[in-house]
Amino acid sequence: MNELRIQRTERDDGGGPPRWLWPAVAGVVAVALLAAGGWWAWSSRPVSVQVATATAPAGAGVAGAVLQATGYVTPRRRATVSTQITGTLTEVLIEEGDHVQKGQVLARLEDSALRAGLVAARANVASAQAQVATAQAQLAQAQADERRQNELVASGMVSKQAAEQARTVVATDLAQLDARRREADAVSAQLAQAQVNFDYTVVRAPFAGVVTEKAAQVGEIVSPLSAGGGFTRTGVGTIVDMDSLEVEVDVAEAYIGQVQPNMPAEAVLDAYPDWRIPAHVIAVIPAADRGKGTVKVRVALEQKDARLVPDIGVRVSFLAPRAAGAAASAPVVAARGALVPAQAVVQRDGHAAVFLVVDGKAQLKSVTPAAQDVGTMKSIPAGIAAGDRVVLSPPATLQDGAAVKVEDAAH
Repeated sequence: MNELRIQRTERDDGGGPPRWLWPAVAGVVAVALLAAGGWWAWSSRPVSVQVATATAPAGAGVAGAVLQATGYVTPRRRATVSTQITGTLTEVLIEEGDHVQKGQVLARLEDSALRAGLVAARANVASAQAQVATAQAQLAQAQADERRQNELVASGMVSKQAAEQARTVVATDLAQLDARRREADAVSAQLAQAQVNFDYTVVRAPFAGVVTEKAAQVGEIVSPLSAGGGFTRTGVGTIVDMDSLEVEVDVAEAYIGQVQPNMPAEAVLDAYPDWRIPAHVIAVIPAADRGKGTVKVRVALEQKDARLVPDIGVRVSFLAPRAAGAAASAPVVAARGALVPAQAVVQRDGHAAVFLVVDGKAQLKSVTPAAQDVGTMKSIPAGIAAGDRVVLSPPATLQDGAAVKVEDAAH
């Protein structure tokens, strides 16, 4: 009797699940792989961050520094030179960086109409002066006639009426001369006004200095007023008196009591960290910035050269008085390490930390900031070096080793 048998060697499923389950298994595996790939792509996506560069603290190695603050070099004399009248520029004789002297011609306006008015005013003055001369001659003649009439009256040759008529003529001519002189004064004043208006077509330097900005070009209309919107310039250029450069720094309210006029100081430019400039306090401005909680201090620089330019960043170390024992209890700002913006310091696992950007990745660094801030900066005595790039306001999700993309460098 023949029996139906299934030979195991003829099975094609290898002993695994039935063939009809294979598509379902493959689908599950594919979904798992796609999910894993999506998670990996999302987790490796660069985090957009803003960064700032750590700077060296001012006064590093300065003995007796009791306080430090940051600020900018500012000129006491800076002027945007404009015209006194509205007109079209025909010449602009300055460029940025030019040194100019007081009274030097900087620009000229189109002056044909004013020149014609000046010529007419001069002609009017000449005419008025001629009329004055005529009136003087007539008066002199009338006075001579009056003298002769008086002599004839005295000799009885003419009546007194003739002498009275002569005196009337003299009085009339005298009045006419006075009128002509007043007319001459009026046209002379008009000439002076025309001359002033004509002189306004020439723009001159109000003081000696350096041109820091050229604001207009030949052919543009310049006006002392903002008439005409964007089609009218309100200035020709800006001049700075480099001899008037000083420093303005913001000092935290909590420490402003330590700053006094004539207090010795030392300034270091951000651009030239090796140049230490002797300085002293000029004045503490009696007004506080409510938003920043700071008070502005003016500092005089005792050495100046071409490296000093307006608005360049500077850090000032206020020094203890040279007398022994003075300001011994004043807090000393650490002079080692680096300065970073306060918003770069965050808390991670209960400790202060910053994120550095190294080779496109975030690197977590535990730090111990100094107790005293330097303006809006945190002083980090160790762990951070000047020139390191730190992340500003790092998000809570940022992890050590995460890829980052720098959005926009803070200065």
